[in-house]
Amino acid sequence: MKLNELKQYFLITIGVILVAISIEYFFAPNNIAAGGVSGLSIIVNKLVPAISVSTINLVLNLILLVISFILLGRSFGSRTAITSIGLSIAIWAIETFLKPYAITEDLIIATIFGTLISALGMAIVFNNNSSTGGVDIIVKILNKFFHVNIGTGILMVDCIIIFMAIIVFGVDIGLYALLSVIILGITVDRFIDGFNSCKEIIVMSSKVDEISKFIMNDLERGCTYLQGRGAFTGKEVLVIYTVLGRSEFIKLKGFIKEIDINAFISVRESYEVLGEGFNKIQ
Repeated sequence: MKLNELKQYFLITIGVILVAISIEYFFAPNNIAAGGVSGLSIIVNKLVPAISVSTINLVLNLILLVISFILLGRSFGSRTAITSIGLSIAIWAIETFLKPYAITEDLIIATIFGTLISALGMAIVFNNNSSTGGVDIIVKILNKFFHVNIGTGILMVDCIIIFMAIIVFGVDIGLYALLSVIILGITVDRFIDGFNSCKEIIVMSSKVDEISKFIMNDLERGCTYLQGRGAFTGKEVLVIYTVLGRSEFIKLKGFIKEIDINAFISVRESYEVLGEGFNKIQ
């Protein structure tokens, strides 16, 4: 197994553990069924307390995985299968060895912090080309056979689970579950954007050769010359275009400050960069 794959599986494991922590220390003790298979597991556990959340989660995920292989084919991602089972194992480990409890009984605090921890974990998992399975499988089946788009499918399934939570736990707790689903949908994307964000930089300077050499030799990044013409002077100028990480941009800005205090620098946030030196195009 390549080093990069080992790193991805390590990060996926961290993400799964974070999701398990959010379930066992924030959601399950407060009966917050925040959508997905984990939310459904919390509902079933309330109705059948003898069966643990981890067992219910594992059984539901295994059933969904079998259905997915039958209906969606073997091309279904192995990482998703490993991750969905891994989440059930992580939940079981916490229940068995750590005896989880409600860190807070304040429902709004439990909803917000539980969702943020879960969102961070899911973002790490998604960012490493996997998913936690469960609802994703149901949505893919709806998309294939009933032509329901992915976003609508997720909303439909989560609404059904939240409706069940309202019936089992009451309107108040059910609405907290709905709040969690809304926060999760927003924050997962924001976390993923944060993981992948880079600085898209344009530099105009009289020292373009020195700056480009610094980018290529010291920062070990590529850059491109763009041909431009000054509107006021009418002179031909070379413009440097490059994409850097945050720390690399700080180094570049410090270098430019030393050699050309009059340089013009334009910086934009880029939330996804694919290609050589960055993430592979997949």
